[in-house]
Amino acid sequence: MDVTLEQFLVKHEVLQDVEKPYQCSQCDMTFSRSSRLKCHIMTHTTENPYKCNKCDLSFPKSSNLKCHLRTHAGEKPYHCSLCNKVFSADSNLIKHMRTHTGERPFQCRQCDKAYSSNKRLNIHMRTHAGEKPYQCTHCDKSYKQNTQLISHIKTHIAKKPFQCTQCDKFFSQSCNLIIHLRTHTGERPYHCSQCDKAYSQHSHLRTHMRHHTGEKPYQCSQCNKVFSRSGHLKSHLKTHTEEKPYQCHQCDKAFRWNNQLLNHLKTHTEDNYYQYTQCNTTFIETECLQKHQRSNENVVQLGHTDIGSNTVNSSEPIYEFKEDQNDIFIQSDSVHRENVLDEDDANDPLMI
Repeated sequence: MDVTLEQFLVKHEVLQDVEKPYQCSQCDMTFSRSSRLKCHIMTHTTENPYKCNKCDLSFPKSSNLKCHLRTHAGEKPYHCSLCNKVFSADSNLIKHMRTHTGERPFQCRQCDKAYSSNKRLNIHMRTHAGEKPYQCTHCDKSYKQNTQLISHIKTHIAKKPFQCTQCDKFFSQSCNLIIHLRTHTGERPYHCSQCDKAYSQHSHLRTHMRHHTGEKPYQCSQCNKVFSRSGHLKSHLKTHTEEKPYQCHQCDKAFRWNNQLLNHLKTHTEDNYYQYTQCNTTFIETECLQKHQRSNENVVQLGHTDIGSNTVNSSEPIYEFKEDQNDIFIQSDSVHRENVLDEDDANDPLMI
């Protein structure tokens, strides 16, 4: 059954003009007939009375079962007249025609994005809610889409035939190898059109663009806060649950974030970084010292520690304030410290 673009547009225009007085009480969908509403309501329940006799699937409508049986028979009677694709259901053909017309009738209520199918809109809505219903059974990672989970599972069970020629790493997908090779070449093909930054992955550029647009698509379901990254929302949710997954192995203290645990571990070492000589208070982070100090008082160096990557060469000064209050604050360029990020930058691989 060939459907021309003109036929599709005429049919769509007619459907748009049809009055739909029957509204679903569980969602916003409306229908022109009560029978269609009744069939739709079954999608909100587990009731699927029409069972396939060739597999275990069942369906809420007889028409759904009829379309499904075509997949067993290999029937695809609906042909697109603009390309060579064929479909087993007319609804799939209608969805496909939108790839030619560019129509996106399903609009997100929380942002300006629109989609060609309700299914794609529902997947997008998970970015606002932070919902990731597809959980890996091998680790604690979860995903918004089943296809993302399937790709991830390959990292646990599948072979990794794609090897990097410059190091010993293997990958299950060629696209991941291509991205990895950029760490060796330094290639950053994705350039920001509003500043001079560039990125090795398109997803990183897309995340960066939110700094320019101010877009914060990830909304907390328990309060009104919104975030630009899913990792920020995940960290924020811990403030509601009081979850503290990062446990110190030397005492019974636990923390919400890993960087808090790393800072705490330094308190178990013999030396701390800085001491405020006015009251003999010691500090691990320079930011804490600067907040504590009201004016340019004496600060002396107390040595170094070897926690993580925060190793400091004791032969070079870390930070020092000279005794003369008119002298300026001096910072050594050789210092390496752990980044202290605010809430909106925590857990962000682009900011670390």
